[in-house]
Amino acid sequence: MTDPYKAQRTMRHMRRAAMQRGVIGILDIGTFKIAALVLRLDPSATPAKGSGVGQLAGQAAFRVIGAGTTRSRGVRFGEVAAMSETERAVRTALQAAQKMAQTRVDHVIICASGGGVRSYGLAGEVALEDTTVAEDDIARVLAACDLPDIGDGREVLHAQPVNFALDHRTGLLDPRGQTGQRLACDMHVLSVDTAAISDLIQCLKRCDVELAGIASAAYVAGKSALVEDEQELGAACIDIGGGSTGVSIFIKKHMIYADGVRLGGDHVTGDISKGLQVDFATAERIKTFYGGVQATSMDDRDMIEIGGDSGDWEKDRRTVSRSELIGIMRPRVEEILEEVRARLDAAGFEHLPSQQIVLTGGASQTPGLDGLAARILGQQVRLGRPLRVQGLPQAATGPAFSASVGLCLFAAHPQDEWWDFELPTERYPARSFRRALRWFRDNW
Repeated sequence: MTDPYKAQRTMRHMRRAAMQRGVIGILDIGTFKIAALVLRLDPSATPAKGSGVGQLAGQAAFRVIGAGTTRSRGVRFGEVAAMSETERAVRTALQAAQKMAQTRVDHVIICASGGGVRSYGLAGEVALEDTTVAEDDIARVLAACDLPDIGDGREVLHAQPVNFALDHRTGLLDPRGQTGQRLACDMHVLSVDTAAISDLIQCLKRCDVELAGIASAAYVAGKSALVEDEQELGAACIDIGGGSTGVSIFIKKHMIYADGVRLGGDHVTGDISKGLQVDFATAERIKTFYGGVQATSMDDRDMIEIGGDSGDWEKDRRTVSRSELIGIMRPRVEEILEEVRARLDAAGFEHLPSQQIVLTGGASQTPGLDGLAARILGQQVRLGRPLRVQGLPQAATGPAFSASVGLCLFAAHPQDEWWDFELPTERYPARSFRRALRWFRDNW
């Protein structure tokens, strides 16, 4: 096995060790905020291995006992831009969470929203050595899914089996113990920029905590914001954050496609800052209290006092109508949604039996966004909030915390991945791979 898989296996072992000790940290390092949660785990209550992404019955296996949030510093597009500033912000959030939990955290699991994720759909098939499917057969069929050339400077972040077929039966979640002659597998692989991940790992080392796992923010946001029926029938989760927007598509309770757009709520704030000639903090306040994307006749008369402390009395006393503010915000929001639409089209989203789209993330709270998204993305759009988990403070239950809550679910019961099996050392001939969604017209 190559080093990236060794690293992933090491993190998996660390996660299990932390779960045995009963406490693990969750860290969502975003462009706008850094959120830290402390989970108390009950290993005896965790679901069985291989229970799949949709099995949320084991939620009682953990409880949030500490939470800390701080304004993000030194992060752009979900990637570390200034290491020392990011380190200070991470320390602040972790210390607040540990103080609330009254315990120290040695191991953390993080989610990455940057790094330019790319999706691949792989397929493999093997003949069974025995008539009953064993763990070794799963390992062999995963090894038969030969990785494409993902490019230099990139590594695999997720490699998840999403569908098994045994002879003529397809759509199997876990074929172990079943009988047949030939075993086939569809796998979803997500690659990410190595440098972006290395910077996050380096930041954690400087904060004196061990890394016990990394997940894609688009993946964990979908796990928490999509209800079970949506994960089963097919849905897209659009996680609109501060510096980037994550796109993930789920079907049969598995993520089968993910991508990202390097635009988010901070770009809208930047437009307001330039358009109204105010500092970033003032622009953020105006956006939060008065922003929107759907203007009405009332908004022409609704005047907003800009405020500010530049020292220029005339400048600080300016007013602007809400319709002017909407005129500044709407083009950028439309641009984000158009980029998302392009990603969904490239994935073949229209081939899914259900075209449900769920908007989540901090910037999804912009008034009128769901109506605008319905026009650009399709009619089935709703706003998503994260699932309720035990002990989560009221302040952390909004859409901005979808990725954080999804990371809790990922920590407590992760889906099986390639590195959870002892893959045979011999390799199989390279197979053709297709853009992720194309399997479903043929296989499902």
